[in-house]
Amino acid sequence: MEPAEYALMDAAEDRMWWYRALHARLLGSLTNVRGSVLDAGCGTGGFLAYLRTHRSDLRTTGIEWAAQAALRAHTKSQAPIARGSVNSIPFADNAFDATVSADVLCHGAVDPTQALEELKRTLKPGGILIINMPAYTWMLSAHDRRVHNVRRQTATQTAEMLRQAGFTRIRTHYWNSLLLPLMILQRKLLARGEATSDVAPFPPWLDAILHATTDIERHLPFVLPFGGSVLAIAEKP
Repeated sequence: MEPAEYALMDAAEDRMWWYRALHARLLGSLTNVRGSVLDAGCGTGGFLAYLRTHRSDLRTTGIEWAAQAALRAHTKSQAPIARGSVNSIPFADNAFDATVSADVLCHGAVDPTQALEELKRTLKPGGILIINMPAYTWMLSAHDRRVHNVRRQTATQTAEMLRQAGFTRIRTHYWNSLLLPLMILQRKLLARGEATSDVAPFPPWLDAILHATTDIERHLPFVLPFGGSVLAIAEKP
């Protein structure tokens, strides 16, 4: 990503509504996981710090390519952080019970086929892979350019990508559905400049409303067939 984007992430990820919503979704996906968890592409460590608070029973590790982000991730989470790429993960075969990779396979520097092979290799048999992907190619925006995203995918495309990589018991669903109209308005009409980032401080009242909306959605007894992101859970055979 652009260096400035790491600074924005570092400052925002413990309180901005979108990161809090993402972390809650990822945590829920780890409910039945015990043992070791890798955050593959951990950025500045927000989710690892969240796990330290909410799932201190897990043995967490991160991998991050950007040196300053990796250093900040370790300081923030106290988890061990390896410098490296998801294209070539510096861990042994069958090392982890679960791996989380949030908004990483969308990056231009990542080869999804190679990265998924590495993510599968380092999972134990029966291990769980949880990925988050931004949805819909037509939603590519100035923010995606800042964070070097080159792909956004539907739930169907994400499931097929995991199937082709050899994963089984694949489940995908959209989320951030109720706020999708606002995302379209912001990304396609209001924010077209190259310097625009979606990561920014929000007025507390607005942040609270946005987060409450994602929380309401998370507790619905059904999932909607559209959304700004795709969450996928799959298993290594």
